Amino acid sequence: MSSCELILALDLESKDEARSLLQGIGPDLKWVKVGLQMFTAHGPEWIREVADLGFKVFLDLKLHDIPNTVAKALQSLSDLPIDMLTLHSSGGVEMMAAANQVRLDRKPNLLLLGVTVLTSMDEAQLRRVGVPNSPERQVHNLAGAVVESGVPGLVCSAKELSLLVPDYADQLKFVTPGIRPTGAAADDQKRIVTPSQAAANGSNFIVVGRPIYKAESPRSAVQAINGELA
Repeated sequence: MSSCELILALDLESKDEARSLLQGIGPDLKWVKVGLQMFTAHGPEWIREVADLGFKVFLDLKLHDIPNTVAKALQSLSDLPIDMLTLHSSGGVEMMAAANQVRLDRKPNLLLLGVTVLTSMDEAQLRRVGVPNSPERQVHNLAGAVVESGVPGLVCSAKELSLLVPDYADQLKFVTPGIRPTGAAADDQKRIVTPSQAAANGSNFIVVGRPIYKAESPRSAVQAINGELA
C-alpha cells in the first residue's frame, strides 16, 4: 500500500461555516481543496486565509483554454499560497506544457495536476460528448498526454489506478476524488471506492468532502479516514 494523504474538499457556500469547520477540525488534516464554488465567491483572499490557518491548499479550478491563456492564468495564480492546481488534460499537450513551463519558472514546487475524466461521468455521458472510449481507456489515453506535457500529477478515479500505476507510477502523482468511506452515500459520484481501496490501488492523495463536513463530528471523520489509510 502506497503512502496516501487525505484532502478535504471544502465545497461550502458560507465562508463563516468553512472557517468554523477548519478551526475545529484539528491537526490531523493537512490538505484543503478549494474549488470553483468558493474561489469565485470569495477570491484569492480566501486562499490566503485557509493557508494562514495552517493548511496546504489544493486549488481546483480545472483550467481549460488556449495555451497562452492558461499560461497567463497560472502566472496570475502563482503568487498565491497554493500547493496543488488543476487543469483539464483534454485541453491538450500544448496547453499543459505551456502551463508546466510557468510552473517550472515561477513555482516549481507546485503539484500541477491534469484532470482526466470527471468522476461524475460514465461511459454513456462520454459517448454523448463524442468520446467513444470507456472511462478507463480515456483516462489512460489522457494520462499519456499528461506525461508527454511534463505535468507532474494526474486526477482520476481510484478505479482506474490499476491501469495507470504500472505505466506511470514513476512519473506521476495520483490524486483521486470520488472517495466514500464504507457506508457513506455516493451522492453524484459514479465511480467511487473506499479510502483503503484507493491507497491500496496506488493513490497518493484522496479527496473527501461531504462525508467529512456533513458528519456529526468532522474531526472524528477525519481521524477515521486517516486510520483507514494507515
